[in-house]
Amino acid sequence: MEKILITGSAGFIGYHLTKLLLKNNFEIYGIDNINDYYDINLKYARLAETGIVSDNSEKHIAGSTIKDIEFGKEVTSYLDSNYCFCRIDIQDKASLFRLFETEKFDYVVHLAAQAGVRYSIENPDVYIQSNIVGFHNMLEACRQFPVKKLLYASSSSVYGNNSKIPFSIHDKTDNPVSLYAATKKSNELLAHAYSHLYKITTIGLRFFTVYGSWGRPDMSPILFANAITKGETLKVFNNGNMERDFTHVSDIVEGIYRIIQVARNQEEEHYRLFNIGNGTPVNLMTFIRTIEKQLGKNANLQFLPMQPGDVRQTWADTEELTAYCNYKPNTSIEEGIKEFTDWYSKYST
Repeated sequence: MEKILITGSAGFIGYHLTKLLLKNNFEIYGIDNINDYYDINLKYARLAETGIVSDNSEKHIAGSTIKDIEFGKEVTSYLDSNYCFCRIDIQDKASLFRLFETEKFDYVVHLAAQAGVRYSIENPDVYIQSNIVGFHNMLEACRQFPVKKLLYASSSSVYGNNSKIPFSIHDKTDNPVSLYAATKKSNELLAHAYSHLYKITTIGLRFFTVYGSWGRPDMSPILFANAITKGETLKVFNNGNMERDFTHVSDIVEGIYRIIQVARNQEEEHYRLFNIGNGTPVNLMTFIRTIEKQLGKNANLQFLPMQPGDVRQTWADTEELTAYCNYKPNTSIEEGIKEFTDWYSKYST
């Protein structure tokens, strides 16, 4: 059985990927620093859903008893013995190296990062440390303790205000409009250098506006759902004149799984990039109206100008992904938002 390290496994995408890969008979080792960028109870609740609990102070989340996990403590899932978790910060190079030396991973899926475009404007230091220093530590760990492949999360934000649509992996990405985007572009450049110098096989995954159950509370779907449910004002930037290639999290993790399936059975170019997006941009107001419909309530809208760091449109060209692993994300907005609101209605009560 092949062993995969998932960094950020207590996060939104990491949680869903862990569940999918366990279902498909991989051995999973997850790490996360469980920081307080948003409510850590949500992170512990995701871990509890996959059977990861500790024996320290108890907390009660969404009907399940979960517990704090200390740094460096290794916990095996009580639901699946093929899943082990350890609380580690990717900025802690020594701990990371000890882990790689001991566990001898076949593959790494690196999802751990400081997320959020607007937060990066106010807190740049956090992004440099997590997204650049932390990513470099991951590359060094893969160099010192070789793995077959390193897959890592990039972002559609690297395209900036690209006027050419849809966005292709062959487009230039030299003009990021947020620090978050700049750190993701830096990841791609560092991966390219390590692939060239040390023959490490790296696969960058440019995710497009991911949404779905167990998402981050700072992401637009939960912000929208909270405002609509509570009758609060919902801020709509650029007067709603924005389009996003909203991609359901199930399509994101299925894309990662398909890439792993192909990559494990063939020799690779040392450096690859893929867009993982739905390939169908949706107007922001359509997205909001669909959430309203599912929740059975109307939003109180406040239209505002474009925010610094935002872009007007994203749209993924997924031809390379389809050619590589015969997969194209296809969850409709109606299906995806129903899945999200069903979870939201249950979890928020």
